[in-house]
Amino acid sequence: MEPRPTAVRPPIHLRIADDIRMQIERGELPPGAAIPTLAEISERWSCGMNSARGAVALLRAQGLITSGRGKAPVVRIPPRRVIRSSERHQIEKDLALKPEAERGAIGEAETNLNMSIGAQRFSSQYDQVEAGPELAKVFGVEPTTLMLRRQWEATDPNTELRLSWSVSHIPLDIVKSNPALLDPNNEPWPGGTQHQLSTVGVEIMKMVDEVTARMPTTVEAQLWGLPEGVPLIFCRRISIDGDGRVIETSDADYPADRTELHFVTPLRPWPKRRQA
Repeated sequence: MEPRPTAVRPPIHLRIADDIRMQIERGELPPGAAIPTLAEISERWSCGMNSARGAVALLRAQGLITSGRGKAPVVRIPPRRVIRSSERHQIEKDLALKPEAERGAIGEAETNLNMSIGAQRFSSQYDQVEAGPELAKVFGVEPTTLMLRRQWEATDPNTELRLSWSVSHIPLDIVKSNPALLDPNNEPWPGGTQHQLSTVGVEIMKMVDEVTARMPTTVEAQLWGLPEGVPLIFCRRISIDGDGRVIETSDADYPADRTELHFVTPLRPWPKRRQA
């Protein structure tokens, strides 16, 4: 008989969590359905209460179930999905040339969240700050250069949870010729940043999207309503004009469990070959 190692069975709490996870994935336990109680788990899988609690904790850590104080765990109801596509940059640029009524009808709320701005609780905050070392490197300016910093937040009035958040930086010298661009009371601006920049003679010719991720802080997890184990995706959009000058950076946070990043990259055709 060929020697072989002893097969190692996974711990009972992992086997229980796997069984319940597969029921969720097969749709046998749909979103909002209650999972077995601790007593039912103990009886069905012939295990102790500690193993049952371990299985439930593992399901919660995987973001498969939710529970509150005094509430039985249920299969998590998927949150509203956000699709962030690189195609939106051209859509926003084209929109900047449209009449105000048309510009005002379409914005990030409609393109990303598929909901009107009126269905959200929207807020904006403007201030002026120095670039500092990190932004100075991105913009190619001195760290003491004044920047217009704009922060936007949208929350769901029903759940009080965050729907979107972003912060933008633009060198103050670029926009100060139009005082309307320095007033947060003009938000939401019909047509967004690309139309705002057009009022000071700036046309964006290239967008660079940089994507990273990290685990949220406890405050961020609370603001977004994130289950345990779900990271945040950070997207930095860098807007560049025809002279290669960095005009704006825009940083946005997206929960990984409800975000799809969709990047479309047009490719130039190969030169036509000469006939032999």
